[in-house]
Amino acid sequence: MNKLLFKHVDNSPLIVFRILFGLLIALEAWGAIATGWVKRTLVDPQFTFNFIGFDFLQPLPGSGMYFYFALMGLFGVFVMLGFKYRFSIIAYTLLWTCVYLMQKTSYNNHYYLLILLLIFMCIVPAHRYFSADTRKNPDLKSISMPNWVVLFLIGQIWIVYTYASLAKLYPDWLNGTFPELLMKGKAHYWLVGDLLQEPWVHMSIVYFGVLFDLLVVPLLLWKRTRVPMFWISVFFHLFNSIVFQIGIFPYMSLAFTVFFFPKEYIHRKFLKFKPFYKSSETKIPNLAPVLKTFFVIWFTIQLLLPIRHHFINSNVFWTEEGHRMSWRMMLRSKSGYASFQVKNLNTGKTEYVKLDEYLTPKQKRNLLKPDGIYQFTQKLRKEYAEKNIPIEIYTRIKVSLNGRKSEFLIDPKLDLTTIEWNYFFHNDWILPEPKSLNF
Repeated sequence: MNKLLFKHVDNSPLIVFRILFGLLIALEAWGAIATGWVKRTLVDPQFTFNFIGFDFLQPLPGSGMYFYFALMGLFGVFVMLGFKYRFSIIAYTLLWTCVYLMQKTSYNNHYYLLILLLIFMCIVPAHRYFSADTRKNPDLKSISMPNWVVLFLIGQIWIVYTYASLAKLYPDWLNGTFPELLMKGKAHYWLVGDLLQEPWVHMSIVYFGVLFDLLVVPLLLWKRTRVPMFWISVFFHLFNSIVFQIGIFPYMSLAFTVFFFPKEYIHRKFLKFKPFYKSSETKIPNLAPVLKTFFVIWFTIQLLLPIRHHFINSNVFWTEEGHRMSWRMMLRSKSGYASFQVKNLNTGKTEYVKLDEYLTPKQKRNLLKPDGIYQFTQKLRKEYAEKNIPIEIYTRIKVSLNGRKSEFLIDPKLDLTTIEWNYFFHNDWILPEPKSLNF
């Protein structure tokens, strides 16, 4: 085990990845400003759907979030250059994690993946060559890295892709229902819009999505299929980038591939000026037991977290319980409507809540999810409690999953001031999934 983990190998893939990674996270931060994402998600809303339990994480007032993301982008450039690397990558990790936890309106599994990659980059020696840090302090310079760096990243990516594939093995994906719905929203695309409406395209997406996610890592690891799989990956990720416009993540996924190619090849193609590490010396660090413990804990969590919904007595597609951080990417479409009524117990009068005064159009989608309903209820409770007005809160919320008939998500007669949120188990105030959800 020590030889497998702590044998030293050439670090060219890690150095190249650091440069690409730093560039991409800088573009992610600055692009969020340029595209209006920061404005729509963190500046305009007066109320934020944060992760439950992290209410203390709120967007900075005024223009604060613009400066926040500008600073993140600067740290990304520092990572790329290897300038004060350890401080810069830890700072970006903390800032990005806070953004992730302070809002769910624009939740994306890729944002969670970026947190995991940032943690990975915090603990690896990615600044030990071709960096501002080694230029200032030549004693830092090294042309090798422990083998666990490669194993860690490949293992993490394998978990992500495998669970993404397995999550697609449900009826609405396999029969093309959801891919068809997904492509309907792209009908207006220039040149390819009509093509994306073809049934054969939908079924191609069905099988290609399942097989690509399941096989990409094994086929990149196998020498005979590595190059063809790389070019298939280029097609897959560029397709996702063009059709779904998901930011840096298709390009981040392509950057991973430097760890799959022979180190000699990466060295020859990108860092020819660097000496190549030819030895295979095993260097066991003093912190080896700590590292091994960390690896066991990390991968245990990564293997168990995506399957936690199987231990919750509910249908994850209906209740969303166990959905996040589970690599359940682009699997379902929800539509519906929500209305809230507040009954003043002093006067006996009931009034409808004007949702537009609280939420942006995109934020209203959170009201089709139980945790969003709970959080908005707490917001209303707090507002009336500050006025010393006792209230009851009722809601009419109907949800349609993947084009099915709309059904009530919450009993309209349930007083929402009585509900509590269970983090780890089923919340029984959610109505059972309709019979039409036969999976």
